[in-house]
Amino acid sequence: MPSGHYSALLSLLVWPLALLPAAQAQTYPVKPIRFIVSYAPGGGTDIVARTVGAKLAELLGKQVIIDNRPGAGGNIGTEVTINAPADGYTILAGNIGPIAVNPSLYKLSFVPLRDLAPVSLLALAPLLIVVHPSLPVKNVRELIALARHSPGTLNYSSAGTGSSNHLAGALFNMLAKVDTVHVPYRGAGPAMTDLIAGNVMLSFATMPSAMTQVKAGKLRVLAVTGAKRSSLMPEVHTTAEAGLPGHEVSAWYSIVVKAGTPRAIIDQLHGAAVKALQFPDVRERLIAEGADPIGNTPEEFSAFMRAETEKWANVVKTAGMKVD
Repeated sequence: MPSGHYSALLSLLVWPLALLPAAQAQTYPVKPIRFIVSYAPGGGTDIVARTVGAKLAELLGKQVIIDNRPGAGGNIGTEVTINAPADGYTILAGNIGPIAVNPSLYKLSFVPLRDLAPVSLLALAPLLIVVHPSLPVKNVRELIALARHSPGTLNYSSAGTGSSNHLAGALFNMLAKVDTVHVPYRGAGPAMTDLIAGNVMLSFATMPSAMTQVKAGKLRVLAVTGAKRSSLMPEVHTTAEAGLPGHEVSAWYSIVVKAGTPRAIIDQLHGAAVKALQFPDVRERLIAEGADPIGNTPEEFSAFMRAETEKWANVVKTAGMKVD
């Protein structure tokens, strides 16, 4: 067969394949979407995923199934997403741990910034600096002074190595030039229980887990770790206002997909996510969790992911953080 005929035949074979991603995007979704949560049910990531996922199902017209895949600090669920087809039918509830922190803590088989594509940052949730009432400090400056006076004696609880609580404590030590001791627990519940009991003196706790205890007088709040004051506790200063500029830490919740997912599908998911965040019941639920709804663009979220990865890589290295 002449070479020209081979070229023509090849073009006929390749042309439909080239149109396949566009065709997929035009019909997406045609089946249920699996929403991977890299943590056990009941935590902040799970709550946000279920809240937003229910609205995504309404807006996209297909079932959104929450699939909890906990383990290895969020790495298992992340790897499940990366190993799935890049077709928008497996999406991940990404957060600070597996995306921005774990690359510096674990030997991973994947690179989040390379292997995941951003859809949108859904919400930011600052933490509260809380202490046991027996600790003789009323504000952040007094806490720093006490920690400097007695290095290595103050301990703080966290939900585990690499958690947002741990990161907040490590950054606090760096910026305040103090030596408080990290005590990791298997989850936020046990960490809070031991703080209330006085077995640890300090924690950088999520707002839902700490607010009730603060209002009951079982804990004393010193500051909120966000860039601005929380609408739930507007009387509480930020750590910058309280005397420690630069100490800005928030848990964050997002949607990411496997790299290579067609941009048209990413845009559909992004549009649905932004609309979902505008529903009053969704906003109220997120705010009740201490989270501020965001809904930025894939490009804005990409820049945010890179900035967070760089920031926490420096903290992990400087603090000498290790996986337990």
